[in-house]
Amino acid sequence: MAKYIFVTGGVTSSLGKGIIAASLGKLLQARGLRVTIQKFDPYINVDPGTLNPYEHGECFVTEDGAETDLDLGHYERFLSIHTSQANNVTTGRIYQTVINKERAGDFLGKTVQVVPHITDEIKRRMQLIGKTGAFDIVLTELGGTVGDIESLPFIEAVRQLQWELPEDDVTVVHLTLVPYLKAAKELKTKPTQHSVKMLSETGVHPDVIVCRTEEPLGIEIKRKIALFCNVKQEAVIEAMDASTIYEVPLLMLREKLDLYCMKKLNITNFEEPKLDKWKLFLDKLKYPKSKVTIGLIGKYIELQDAYKSILESFIHAGAMNEVKVEIVNVHSEYINHENVSEKLEGLDGLLVAPGFGLRGIEGKIIAVKYAREKALPFFGICLGMQMAVIEFGRNVLGLKDAHSTEMNANTPHPVINMMEEQKKIKMMGGTMRLGAYPCDIQSNTLAYEIYGCNKITERHRHRFEFNNEYLADFENAGMVASGKNEETGLVEIIELPSHPFFIGVQYHPELKSTVEKPAPLFVHFIAAAKKYNEAKSSLATSVIKK
Repeated sequence: MAKYIFVTGGVTSSLGKGIIAASLGKLLQARGLRVTIQKFDPYINVDPGTLNPYEHGECFVTEDGAETDLDLGHYERFLSIHTSQANNVTTGRIYQTVINKERAGDFLGKTVQVVPHITDEIKRRMQLIGKTGAFDIVLTELGGTVGDIESLPFIEAVRQLQWELPEDDVTVVHLTLVPYLKAAKELKTKPTQHSVKMLSETGVHPDVIVCRTEEPLGIEIKRKIALFCNVKQEAVIEAMDASTIYEVPLLMLREKLDLYCMKKLNITNFEEPKLDKWKLFLDKLKYPKSKVTIGLIGKYIELQDAYKSILESFIHAGAMNEVKVEIVNVHSEYINHENVSEKLEGLDGLLVAPGFGLRGIEGKIIAVKYAREKALPFFGICLGMQMAVIEFGRNVLGLKDAHSTEMNANTPHPVINMMEEQKKIKMMGGTMRLGAYPCDIQSNTLAYEIYGCNKITERHRHRFEFNNEYLADFENAGMVASGKNEETGLVEIIELPSHPFFIGVQYHPELKSTVEKPAPLFVHFIAAAKKYNEAKSSLATSVIKK
């Protein structure tokens, strides 16, 4: 049977429970243990699929088509594993299951209550993956902070599991904040003390306290926290702010977080951590040989978490190319024909991001036109690919009113149209084309050069597609459909052979990029941007010499 580590948070949100959980998981995995991570979210939405990115950041899609919390992206990027529907559970899903059972008469007429019915369902879900026998350790991150009303049933479920399971099968790691007051020039432990007290009042006492801090804690502060929070001094872990999230596993290794957790779980059979690849990646990340500037064209740029997987994929690809990738966020709503040159000047590459809805669409189309005409490396993802198709249709094929039926249902040239199987769907949640699908790639194309094979699988999240009624016209004009789904004929990849680097994909390659296996499309895009930058620098140097 698997052993369980629960990661809770206190004082404030956004302390980085997901990063701490992923880092601990990475260390345990590096020691030879089979590890998985799951996230329990307290909101009542069944999943994040219908949430605005401004509300909850990006929606991460798993191989099996689950729309999940963005923290699952961190889990996959750190551990290089695939998560699934079972790895993300919300209050909404819990209540939906319990209510469905009540309607079916499964409770034999009993009054349905939070305790035991809701907490029993939470406990069942918490142990679901662990009972498969596939893992030694199941890490569970509890969303929200201790004291939140909506988090109480999850904390109560942990309390019951601590009582039901053997003592050395459950460990609780509590993440808190130790703020530094500049005026007093002091670290303050009181928020941590109150947070631990509040957690203890629910019947759950932490075994480990991880302290987020801007300044080193020191022995005296650790001793004070240990004394007043009733844990061993070695169980007080310093989590200093890091220059990159990918440093956190090494910081936790130095603090011996993994060793203490294994000691608490009575795990004695483990290896020395194998982190050579991780350290090599960090070296390349921290000591790049050059720099490229990439324009990220989107409409949610005010919240970086809206494009979290894309930004992390740039980090992976940058390290692979030994360059620092500097992202310039450009709001598509504010791009027009008059200012596009000013907005995009100085870029080495342009990525048009995914999204939904009409807002900012024309700015994206104008940006694509600029990249196509200026031979600027271009990469379009999902909606970004669709904007490239619309731009080409309007400005090369002469279909002046070409559009997507998502934005203009009455367009005379629907070069992007709703997928046939989507037309009868009324419910919005979980009904898009979701998860991993195969794609066949043509030989002698940019896509084949990037992937090095004819068959791939990538993850999707969309309702609209390239309208194949226009495919012959597009290919005759020079836009190649280099990747298709063999079964449906869906165009997955478009490219322009006449352009140095111009590619758009219907799927989301960023969702499979990890530290140890960066997404090939991002790696080649950054390589093209690097080449563009070098050519630009070489030209500038020759002009100066003349």
